[in-house]
Amino acid sequence: MADFERSDNSLLYVQVADFVREKIYSHEWGVDERIPSEHELMAMLHLSRGTVQKGIRSLVDEGLLVQQRGRGTYVVQPIMARPTSNHLLSFAESMASQGIPYTTVVVESRVEPANKACAWALQIPRGTPYLYLARVRSVFGEPVMFIESHIAMSRCPGIEEVDFTAEGLFEAVARTSGQKIGYSNQVYSACVCGKRRAEWLQCDERSPALQMDQTVYLEDGTPFEWGSIWMPANRCVISSSTQRD
Repeated sequence: MADFERSDNSLLYVQVADFVREKIYSHEWGVDERIPSEHELMAMLHLSRGTVQKGIRSLVDEGLLVQQRGRGTYVVQPIMARPTSNHLLSFAESMASQGIPYTTVVVESRVEPANKACAWALQIPRGTPYLYLARVRSVFGEPVMFIESHIAMSRCPGIEEVDFTAEGLFEAVARTSGQKIGYSNQVYSACVCGKRRAEWLQCDERSPALQMDQTVYLEDGTPFEWGSIWMPANRCVISSSTQRD
């Protein structure tokens, strides 16, 4: 195990957090594994209990660690894997394929006029009404996904009346548009959650998140959804299986 080297460039508790984070990122301390106790870390790093506690607490707030009363502090195990493939799957379809139960809560639903960016993404005239839909998806009682969707109502008549706690977006769009879902363009980014999304995801606003921007198209090539999906990094992972030619 690498020695802890103090630096004058940052606070000691930040250096503790950096040291522990590196152990996790390098897989020296694995997922679902108990890390050394506070006393062990104090002896290992030659630091006070208060400094060690503050460093560990910052990683708990980040979502990398979880403290279990009477058991110790553990590296967090992600609770959901979202597989990638050449097939476009909704969250509901992805969870069903893995046999994972989930719940959906609609936190915002309103009709708004499209601004310049939304109009461009959905290929509709500026000012055209669209449906803004924000949902939180939870697995085993833990929020794992915050979804913001901008939906072209003209292509999905009656979409604003759908109960999205009971019906998935892709299913509702296929039903109201009379078309199959075609394809999507997706871009992934690493971000921090920020205050608003952290509230819905029940995590610290500085917690790392995987953010996916996507535009989804009907089978005739017209876009019907433009939005973002936010997934806390400690609860979700992206899985992929590829074959060498």
